[in-house]
Amino acid sequence: MKSNYYTEMMKKYSDRPAREMVILTLRQAILTGRFMPGDRLMEIQLASQMGVSRTPVREAIKQLSEEGLVNMVPNRGAYVSDISEKGVMDVLEVRRTLEGLAVSRAVRRIDSEGLKRLNEAREKCAGAFSEGEYHEMAEADICFHDVILKATGNDRLVEIMNNLADRIYRYRYEFIRDPGHHQAIILEHDRVYEAISERNEDEAVAAMQDHIDHQAKGIITSIRAKEQKVR
Repeated sequence: MKSNYYTEMMKKYSDRPAREMVILTLRQAILTGRFMPGDRLMEIQLASQMGVSRTPVREAIKQLSEEGLVNMVPNRGAYVSDISEKGVMDVLEVRRTLEGLAVSRAVRRIDSEGLKRLNEAREKCAGAFSEGEYHEMAEADICFHDVILKATGNDRLVEIMNNLADRIYRYRYEFIRDPGHHQAIILEHDRVYEAISERNEDEAVAAMQDHIDHQAKGIITSIRAKEQKVR
């Protein structure tokens, strides 16, 4: 990971105490896949890159351990937690329901300008998956889903989805790391967009939920494959 990432993130949170800045920066690095499951978190190295003492780094690692994002291994150090099958299903079951509701409301409420933005987001996402790097793919995918969410006009639904955003991002990033899923994601976005533009509520909900199901299945398959290698 390049040190300028830390510089940018620390500036972003510069109004916070050092401990909070480090927690937010490390949490974001884990959730966005900059640190991968199994990566070791080295206190001295992180402190140097962030320009802080080891104390806020140590405190941040402890906090992230309590959140389940980091494993503390006696006599070995701190490692980024693996993504568990139950964790995936818990989050994506909720996401499946909420995104189904979101696309249902979007079909009823999206206007011509919203459809234009959704089409632009769909095309941008397809381009990112064709030639972008993983972070760009994830951000483009978020943009597509955010246009749908905002089109609902439901502030509480937006708030709930935003509260899940970090967890969803980690699973989204894990999923798109497999190039075998990229073309399917593009086609699934096409299907969602077409259903919304045609005001076909049932098809839009089915398309969105199939899209989330595909993600859940793909991540779980990846988890099980990794477990098989360890055995």
